[in-house]
Amino acid sequence: MELFLNIILILVIAVNLKILLIFIFFREEIQAAKGKDPAAMSALEIVLLYQGLHALISHRLAHFFYTTKLFLLARLVSQVSRHFTGIEIHPGAQIGKRFFIDHGFGVVIGETAIIGNDVLLYQGVTLGGTGLEKGKRHPTIGNNVVIGAGAKVLGNITISDNSYIGANAVVIKDVPVNSTVVGVPGRITKQDGKKIDVSLDHAHVLDPIMQNLEELEKRIGRLENK
Repeated sequence: MELFLNIILILVIAVNLKILLIFIFFREEIQAAKGKDPAAMSALEIVLLYQGLHALISHRLAHFFYTTKLFLLARLVSQVSRHFTGIEIHPGAQIGKRFFIDHGFGVVIGETAIIGNDVLLYQGVTLGGTGLEKGKRHPTIGNNVVIGAGAKVLGNITISDNSYIGANAVVIKDVPVNSTVVGVPGRITKQDGKKIDVSLDHAHVLDPIMQNLEELEKRIGRLENK
């Protein structure tokens, strides 16, 4: 009985120590989650229950093993994390500060992907390759980029700073700074050099093609009424 109680005590101490270390070393990521997810009620909730944070923690460990050429151990850590979180991040991917995956299930990030600071991904996002070529074959994501649910960003392309990729868009070409991309294949619409809307209102991302069609319909209607 005493041995059992000692084991329980050790486990409790270990869990509390882990939580404390997460608060210390991932403070910026926790704050990013609170700022970008209106459903987040507390920092403790994020630490205990947000699979996006836990996937990132596991990736930091896996990436360390990867950079020290312990490739098998790195993949083991990433695959265990994938099993528990539903998020697959290759150990070779480079990820910046304050990275946040909201919901997260089905997110895939390839080996040579590079992600900047303050990036937000939603569920079902793929940062993937387009072929069997060696070397850099996955996207480079700039700072302050938002990629909506189900979007696919494919190949060795660059999504520049302050850009927004709409839900379910398929992007296979470079995206300039301060742009919004929608549709399949992705179509770019500039936002007059302004930073993207931090309200993250997915329901009102403008599609330039649909805007043109609506304008044409209005013009036809005016002509018919003359």
